[in-house]
Amino acid sequence: MYSLLKPILFRFDPENIHYFVTRNLKRFNRFPGGTTLSRALWDLKDYRLEKEVFGLKFINPVGLAAGFDKNAEVISELANMGFGFIEVGTVTPLPQAGNPKPRMFRSPADKAIINRMGFNNLGVDVIAERIAAYRKNASPKQKGLLIGGNIGKNKNTPNEDAVNDYIKCFDRLFDVVDYFVVNVSSPNTPGLRELQEKEPLMQLLNTLQQRNNKNDITKPILLKIAPDLTNEQLDDIVEIVQQTKIAGVIATNTTIDKSSLSIDKLKEEAGGLSGAPLTKRSTEVIRYLAAKSGRSFPIIGVGGIHSADDALEKLDAGASLIQLYTGFIYEGPGLIKRINKRLLAI
Repeated sequence: MYSLLKPILFRFDPENIHYFVTRNLKRFNRFPGGTTLSRALWDLKDYRLEKEVFGLKFINPVGLAAGFDKNAEVISELANMGFGFIEVGTVTPLPQAGNPKPRMFRSPADKAIINRMGFNNLGVDVIAERIAAYRKNASPKQKGLLIGGNIGKNKNTPNEDAVNDYIKCFDRLFDVVDYFVVNVSSPNTPGLRELQEKEPLMQLLNTLQQRNNKNDITKPILLKIAPDLTNEQLDDIVEIVQQTKIAGVIATNTTIDKSSLSIDKLKEEAGGLSGAPLTKRSTEVIRYLAAKSGRSFPIIGVGGIHSADDALEKLDAGASLIQLYTGFIYEGPGLIKRINKRLLAI
């Protein structure tokens, strides 16, 4: 089905068609008993796919990365496609429009996307309320879906005050998400990647951990890192994770290296590159972190997963779970089921 729809969808501006599709996901035909067309086509339930990572039980190891459902609009519809977990955001304390349009570009020849969205979202209050509403109204068939909150800072917040933005998002989302992701690796908010440096990152993560430990229960905190870090910087990441005792790492975000693209004009576009050109590098980062740390913390692998083989490579390299984004857009919802079926066949 998706192979027939994709050529039509790809005729339109990528951001506009994204909003069109997400708006219309809610209109999928429903069958008796609460089964949706998407669930009937793509979902695969099997207890053998369950996996426990950083104290949470995942119904399957294939998740949706942050950026697709920024505002927690279609959690239920995406869950029906078979995802084991969904990450919303990136969420900022205040609503913000993001960067000027156009700000998303496809490169079909490379199975890639460039985006410079700029953390466009409706703000943490709206998103927290939407997640809470989903929790309240979720169908029995969706029980067990885990939701992550990917948090960041507003564009106008200076880096020296960034920790306060992360605290606001952490506090507001604490009761409605299952885990947190600290995003300091997007290339689309000016100066944000400077927070990946060792000293400011230690301060930020220690502050959030102190906040976390004051609660009766704690929530796993993960760090999302860029694929453009050097081995020396990755060594620092390993040390930081171990010292701050956060739950793990998501590797990786988008890359600023566009040299592999086949279209010269796209190489000049600002923003982060995702998709197939990132496959090799994100796997290298996962493998390096896993080896350097002695697999002492979990890694969620994301970046260029367009097939079951790509997913298995990430898992073999040391990832405990994987996430899709660009591969989901290019290959369609059937990719989730293909990956899970392959895992069952091992």
